[in-house]
Amino acid sequence: MIATIRKAWDIPELRKKIIFTLLILLIFRIGNAITVPYVDTATLSSYLNSQTTTILGLYNVMSGGAFAQATVFALSIQPYINSSIIIQLLTVAIPALERLAKEGGEEGRKKIQSITRYATVAIAILQAFGYYMIMKRYDILTDQGIWPALVIIVSFIAGSSFVMWMGEQVTEFGIGNGISIILFAGIMSRVPSMVSGMYEGVVTWSGVRSGALTEQTLLDAGYTATNAKYMLEQALAPWSVVLILVGILALIVFIVFINSAERRIPVQYAKRQVGRKMYGGQTSTLPMKVNMSGVLPIIFAQSIASLPATIMAFTGVGEEGSFSYKLSQFLDTKSVLYMVVYFILIIGFSYFYSTIQFNPVEIANNLKKQGGFIPGFRPGKPTVDFIRKVLNKVTLFGAIYLGIVAMVPLLAGMVIKHSSLGIGGTSVIIIVGVALETVRALESQMLMRQYKGFLE
Repeated sequence: MIATIRKAWDIPELRKKIIFTLLILLIFRIGNAITVPYVDTATLSSYLNSQTTTILGLYNVMSGGAFAQATVFALSIQPYINSSIIIQLLTVAIPALERLAKEGGEEGRKKIQSITRYATVAIAILQAFGYYMIMKRYDILTDQGIWPALVIIVSFIAGSSFVMWMGEQVTEFGIGNGISIILFAGIMSRVPSMVSGMYEGVVTWSGVRSGALTEQTLLDAGYTATNAKYMLEQALAPWSVVLILVGILALIVFIVFINSAERRIPVQYAKRQVGRKMYGGQTSTLPMKVNMSGVLPIIFAQSIASLPATIMAFTGVGEEGSFSYKLSQFLDTKSVLYMVVYFILIIGFSYFYSTIQFNPVEIANNLKKQGGFIPGFRPGKPTVDFIRKVLNKVTLFGAIYLGIVAMVPLLAGMVIKHSSLGIGGTSVIIIVGVALETVRALESQMLMRQYKGFLE
């Protein structure tokens, strides 16, 4: 990866694209440091730190911590991701959109992109209003009224729209994959805070072990009962830090291995004579990526599985021993029921996305039109059945892989009793996936430049 970036930097044309991308990321980081007015950021950060296992914690990670600070870019790229997923699903469900995507060409792609932008603004309006209502409900605002509400909501909407625009500029004028790179930058910006959090966790563990730090001493120091309990839960033993680092490295190696894994179906093209020339007769392959749906099944599954915990966080939990308290413990993100439901949802969404992205009937028809066939299977229904059978096996393996990556941080969090690891697997998949995509994009641009120079 470093060698590829160094080679790309030596090419003036690619150097300009890299510098442009870095300038966009600098603007993104500056926007993440500018907070909107009328918000008590200290109280908001304390509240969201206690909600790390809910959907709010997922939004905070995806925004690089900007969500907990109520910055201008607090909503980050989430509205665009949600609108892209929704439009992708509607493209399959609505025939007009499906025709526009398949037969519209470049003009159809631009129309779908325009629809996605409008949907992004609509989702940003809903999320900004919901975010404002959360802050109003928990007295996080320093001033209330129509004007503060309008300023806060409009700031969030404008910030999300501007982030979407920056992502498109990186895709067009930068090194490509603009939305993914902004998401990557947001998650990577949390690395220093994670390191300092581990250090503080070790210090807390040392204080708890020596008896100098207890819940009573924290209460006497002015902490609330919730904050004192949360601080004690962040205690990390030194061996836990080593376990986390080794686990992250192993997870990265595992993700890189699976991301490059694919099942190749052999395809033979029949010979045909056109005039005096003979065409065809080549042997090719039909590749199927093991993880063709990326990280989307994990994000969707986590959003749905953490919905009960999110609702409980909004409505409040009763006293210990009450029915609502027992129900919250039963539906908590650290419970066995949550992990089982989470794993099943990941597998379900993996199959759902694989069927959207890889249509066996369409693939078989295309092979038949091009004079291709899979050895041992006749064109038509036998080929469709074989492709579907292979697709189901590959998808199952990919779904289990995603489930393992998502569940390992949860299980590790239960072992070391640290709640902030619940979304670590999602972050690692995004970081590794975007890094690999960026390297491939740079390599393809360097290859195109070599071909261009040869032809000229």
